[in-house]
Amino acid sequence: MRAGRDRSATTRRPIDTSFQQIRAEFPILGRKIYLNSCSLGALSRRSERHLEEFLARWHDEGAAAWYEHWLGRTNLLRRRVATFLGAEPSDVALLPSASAALSVIAESVDHSRRPRVVCSALDFPTLAYQWTVKPRVELVILRSHDGISVDPEQFAAAVDEDTMFLATSHVYFTTGCVQDIRALAEIAHEVGAYCLIDGYQAAGQIPVNVREAGVDFYIAGPLKWLCGGPGLAYLYVRDELVRRLRPRITSWFATRNQFDFDIHHFQYHDDARRFELGTPPLPTIHLALGGQEIIEEVGIEAITARNRELVQHLVDGAAATGLALRVSADPERRSAIVMIRHPDPAGAVAHLANQGIIVDHRPGHVRVSPHFYNTPDELDRCVEVLAAYRPPRGGAGAAALPPDPLTL
Repeated sequence: MRAGRDRSATTRRPIDTSFQQIRAEFPILGRKIYLNSCSLGALSRRSERHLEEFLARWHDEGAAAWYEHWLGRTNLLRRRVATFLGAEPSDVALLPSASAALSVIAESVDHSRRPRVVCSALDFPTLAYQWTVKPRVELVILRSHDGISVDPEQFAAAVDEDTMFLATSHVYFTTGCVQDIRALAEIAHEVGAYCLIDGYQAAGQIPVNVREAGVDFYIAGPLKWLCGGPGLAYLYVRDELVRRLRPRITSWFATRNQFDFDIHHFQYHDDARRFELGTPPLPTIHLALGGQEIIEEVGIEAITARNRELVQHLVDGAAATGLALRVSADPERRSAIVMIRHPDPAGAVAHLANQGIIVDHRPGHVRVSPHFYNTPDELDRCVEVLAAYRPPRGGAGAAALPPDPLTL
């Protein structure tokens, strides 16, 4: 779609000085125009200091630091994440990835009783892959009629008494469109199904309150908008389900008395730690603490408002130069993921990188994902360079824009 209004009609707002100070926390912003937070959030000096603390204790204390410090840091992160998501620490498990979190939940239920799982074509593939490999699961993938979103009524029509999970995204990685997860939870619960939400693209750029939303499971992590690095995921499980579910994938960190090292007896933790898998990734735990602190200090409401202004500026500028956008027509449903259709996305991304502008590409699109630490001038420069790019003659971009497979 082509969206937005003439750029000349947009009044540029000055950047608040607090954001200028925050920019100095992220060294990459002094070197590059970094607009790829949807792939990897910028690394802060705060996170570096936390990591340096971890390394110093490793050098000084070795494994002795586990009991006095590192388990405490792990529990601190769990508490901060729980509060940030509107949950209790007893509802949150720390896992190595979103895939691991999906796996442990998938192996906590009996699929023979309710074999159906409903996802959408706009979800990240990992969400569907989890169920694709299970021979007794009937996977239903809903198509998008407009290539931007999936109407809740489509979920309501597909979710029935045979459905175990309505499993979908809070924010679609394909379009940046924000879903109404409260409505989806109500649809699932109407027929006794679980609502599982992949919020990895959401947490840190839009407000999340899992209890108010009424979802059963919510997966997030520090890799992207929470600016905490790779190797960690957060799994929220609704408190009523924590003790009821008994995952068939487990580890010594999931047992109640793990330091008894009793090989003959296994008891699940009473809280969400029963879903955890193995030794936590301590470097990322420390990096994530730094990112979490900054996000909380700025405030998610301020971040959301800032990102909304940046996205509108980007949409207006891209539309004014004739670039074709794939974003929601409703600004309230947009996130800081902006997809720009392009005949040569890989070539365009490489060209932008040569100009010091870091973005990413997905099939048929250049993806620009600003965060609260970016500026309108950076977005203007990105649009200017992208609009001026001409693919090599006879190269990948010689053909017209391909059709969007999600709308066929």
